[in-house]
Amino acid sequence: MESTNNITEFILLGLSQNKKIKTLCFPLFLFCYISILGGNMFILISITYSQLVQQPMYFFLNYLALSDLCYTSTVTPKFLSDLIIERNIISYTSCMLQLFTMHFFGGIEILILTAMAYDRYVAICKPLHYTIIMSRGRCQAMVTACCAGAFIHSFFQNLLAISLPFCGHNEMDHYFCDIYPLLTLACTNTSRVGLLVVANTGMMGLVTFLVLMWSYSFILYTIRAYPAESRRKALSTCSSHVTVVILFFVPVLFIYIRPATTYPEDKVFALFYTILAPMFNPLIYTLRNTEMKNALRKVWCHKLFLFKRESYDIYC
Repeated sequence: MESTNNITEFILLGLSQNKKIKTLCFPLFLFCYISILGGNMFILISITYSQLVQQPMYFFLNYLALSDLCYTSTVTPKFLSDLIIERNIISYTSCMLQLFTMHFFGGIEILILTAMAYDRYVAICKPLHYTIIMSRGRCQAMVTACCAGAFIHSFFQNLLAISLPFCGHNEMDHYFCDIYPLLTLACTNTSRVGLLVVANTGMMGLVTFLVLMWSYSFILYTIRAYPAESRRKALSTCSSHVTVVILFFVPVLFIYIRPATTYPEDKVFALFYTILAPMFNPLIYTLRNTEMKNALRKVWCHKLFLFKRESYDIYC
């Protein structure tokens, strides 16, 4: 496809053009962003400075929290600034960069969730071989593979976007640069590109979601014969994972699995996987996980004790 581009910037219409709604949304989403930063940093520090970092599940959870931080930071700061600025403009280069980084970190998150599901499958269905299969070297290789897979996905997504010709209308009915809103602005027939987007993003999300649901269904089937206490612990851990998977994947599939069309509701659904899911992930993984809560108490109580001791020594 020949790319002729006369557009140097795009106008983001955001969630709403109503000033009152924008004024109400700013403190709400500012609180959400602060919660995302605080909650995920809390998890990163807590796992890093505790014995949990030696366990594969928490090793992956550490990277999930890091990908959440990076993922939401590709969209939310710009989104917040646009809520208080009259004219919301993003340059063509910044738009392509935002598209790449968002899909890169989003892809890492999707693949890390898959690695976590595999970890739970091995822990519950093959407990005797767990330490051998989920060795530290293999876990690091899986994280590297997640990053490589996300990079390939995002690279091809950006390749499709860069190939689009833009020569007229530049108002994007969204609060960030994404591939489907860009397709509506292109001055060419985008049906073929739309199918490639579905194959690249939609099918990646659908296949991953089905694999995740199959793995957790198999886990539930396996634990039927377990003692009540073991069943309870396995269900507690897996229910946290399933909650995160549904919160993230359902809106992603709603947007990317269909043909290349856009609806006003897309912006609302996008809030779930760009802001709400990263905000709730720390709560879901801590409040529903006894092991995590115990580790949090040990780490932060120890740090508080050291802080008080240092303050006392300085004072004395």
